[in-house]
Amino acid sequence: MDRQESHADHFPRGVITREGKYIAAREMAVIMGKAVVVTSGKGGTGKTSVAGGVASCLAALGKKVLCLDADVGLRNLDIVLGLSDRALLDFFDVLWGGAELMSAVVGHPVIPRLSLLSAPSGSPERWPEPEEMKRLVSHLKEQYDYCIIDSPAGLGAGFRLASCAADGAIVVCTPDAASLRDARRAAEALEGIRVGAALVVNRVRPKLIAKQLAANIDDAMDITGVRLLGIVPEDEAVIVCSNQGVPVILQQHGGAARAYLNIAKRLDGQRVPLMKIR
Repeated sequence: MDRQESHADHFPRGVITREGKYIAAREMAVIMGKAVVVTSGKGGTGKTSVAGGVASCLAALGKKVLCLDADVGLRNLDIVLGLSDRALLDFFDVLWGGAELMSAVVGHPVIPRLSLLSAPSGSPERWPEPEEMKRLVSHLKEQYDYCIIDSPAGLGAGFRLASCAADGAIVVCTPDAASLRDARRAAEALEGIRVGAALVVNRVRPKLIAKQLAANIDDAMDITGVRLLGIVPEDEAVIVCSNQGVPVILQQHGGAARAYLNIAKRLDGQRVPLMKIR
């Protein structure tokens, strides 16, 4: 597909009903573009795990991927990727500290083609201007197939900085009312800056959906007003791997790892049906 034609395409998608059944229906959007911001309206959605998991899978598919942690002061992407002991410089050092870009970028020791440019760990005295961030991301897009930008939660200055240079956005939510409402607000904010969004519903638990104790996937799209890119099941391996500093795709092939791979394939233009979650 020609990337210049459209940032969206249509795919078959599945809906988990209140009875817990999987039904193929409607359509699913795929974001096209090289710089993709991963964001959420509220914290606790597993946004950073999704960003790291999808980026790892894109690299496993043979793409050259740069993870840009834009969660200034609260960075965690280095932990999810297992690079916390290697990320010594950050993108502020590149913008203002005189560091060369490639000296601040850290390659993954196990997953070829996967790299990280970290965020500062402390509170900044000043924030980069949007044009500075756009120039940085533009330079990254010249060198990488994908730039996955991990945004801080919320809709403040950090969100605006992370989103300003993005071609598209993944909005991550969980199937609870507060998360869905905040995801809608995030999508509306992205629409205001002309960044198209697609939805990933994370930590899905079909038993709760079947008992009508959580929104089903169709409800999630209706509430947020965002078309679906993927669903990720609740998976304790995500927490275990994060605590061990190991990308989850290196430890298993099912569960969340499989969901991340499916999302990565859709981002890369492949037609992949939703996985069945039981």
